[in-house]
Amino acid sequence: MNEMLTAKGMRFPIDVILVCIRWYAAYSLSYRHLEEMMQERGVCVDHSSINRWAVRFLPVLEKAFRKHKRAVGGSWRMDETYIKVKGLWKYLYRAVDKEGETVDFLLTARRDKEAALRFFAKAIKANGVPEKVTMDKSGANKAAMDEINARGETPVIVRQVKYLNNIVEQDHRAIKRVTRPMMNFKSFRSATSVLAGIELMHMIRKGQLLLQGCSELSFADQFYALAGKIRPV
Repeated sequence: MNEMLTAKGMRFPIDVILVCIRWYAAYSLSYRHLEEMMQERGVCVDHSSINRWAVRFLPVLEKAFRKHKRAVGGSWRMDETYIKVKGLWKYLYRAVDKEGETVDFLLTARRDKEAALRFFAKAIKANGVPEKVTMDKSGANKAAMDEINARGETPVIVRQVKYLNNIVEQDHRAIKRVTRPMMNFKSFRSATSVLAGIELMHMIRKGQLLLQGCSELSFADQFYALAGKIRPV
């Protein structure tokens, strides 16, 4: 299944690790669910080990995905949704293009202009400057785009029309469906790492992985093919 990604110091083969973290990022499962499922298959692994694997390897896989991500369109729909971390609500900034393809995402501690600027900076660095951005009536998000436009040579068209943002609001549901059984992330780092994996699996399902022959592979095999592109860690 995988030859390039290795797990030095791990007691389990990388194939077992990849199966566990793929299931966790792709489906509505808890770590304890996965512990039981692996035991049924003759693999005795503690749920805390699966947690460590997810935090360690999912960000690596999502980073590798970015090198093979299909280009997105120039019309973005941007919005935030809520994620609970250590009992407190944090903010997951997300954007999709008008076809529903994921542009980018960023988990932040606050919901303000600075957080929106960080999100747009990340998205623009990875995807280029959009032609237009549609958002809700958030003053912080608009202020962030106004500042970006003040710096740039070609202004981005900003539309604050809520009904046009339905596509990104609907897309949030796919992420929340997977995070719901997780109940509550124990740390900001673990939340960031796991969300990277959830977004990765969501983008693979939407056909955003650009690898030779990947269109003929199942979603699972696309994930493993991506893992094969990673240098040993």
